Amino acid sequence: MEGERKKILILGGSGFLGNAIYKELYNYYDTYGTYYSSRKTYGNNKQFFKYDMTVDDIFQILDIVKPNIIISALRGNFAAQIIAHRHIMEYLDEKDARLYFLSSANVFDAYSKYPSYENDKTLSESVYGRLKIKIENMLLRLPKSKMGILRVPMIFGNSSPRVREMKNLILENEPVEVFPNLIMNVTNDDKLTQQIHYLINRNKTGIFHLGSTDLVHHEDFIKEVLERVGNFNPILKRVYTTNADRYLAVLPKSNKLPKNLRFTYQDIIDHHVLN
Repeated sequence: MEGERKKILILGGSGFLGNAIYKELYNYYDTYGTYYSSRKTYGNNKQFFKYDMTVDDIFQILDIVKPNIIISALRGNFAAQIIAHRHIMEYLDEKDARLYFLSSANVFDAYSKYPSYENDKTLSESVYGRLKIKIENMLLRLPKSKMGILRVPMIFGNSSPRVREMKNLILENEPVEVFPNLIMNVTNDDKLTQQIHYLINRNKTGIFHLGSTDLVHHEDFIKEVLERVGNFNPILKRVYTTNADRYLAVLPKSNKLPKNLRFTYQDIIDHHVLN
């Protein structure tokens, strides 16, 4: 892989995150993506392949593209995701290639008393968290040089599903849910894609926690983001899941990125000039 132009395949390339990664990388690498929705914009794009993981075999696309780097931002049917990743493992076994898997802070959602670091044991009470753990465990059986597990906290950003939903609720005068006891860290699509670009460029592998370097209460963060929306009072609905504070935060300890790629939750808020 050294010395040659890297060939990258982004699974889930038409989704919010996958597409942000594609836009970050395509000027620098020979970059391909998969799309599931039938939006015509992708049908004519030679860099994009239609892929429905419930019926299509990922081998067919891997065979055509022959990527050295696969980025998995797949969403959807859990059983199909597991089969797809099993097939990717077989591809990695035979080729000089590696996989970056977008995982989640939810792999730690059973541990609510403190933030989580790269080498902490994973344990989840959610179906989503358990899916991510299952796929992470597959990757951990690979040589370290072939995999990157990228654990990501809640993602914001002007075009993110979370922020779009908040905007719609405000416009419809519906309440926005906040979790006063939840302590978290955050990221957005811009920061995350820059970090992923760096990891690829520097051939970094292993486990990375890609979020803000500091923590914030969910309610405080959402309130401050909503203040950027405009001069009307959004209705907040406070949801208490526990009486005590609970953490859902992934912080780096052993795999820290360079200073220019670190950021605070305030940087994410300042980035939100919501039109």
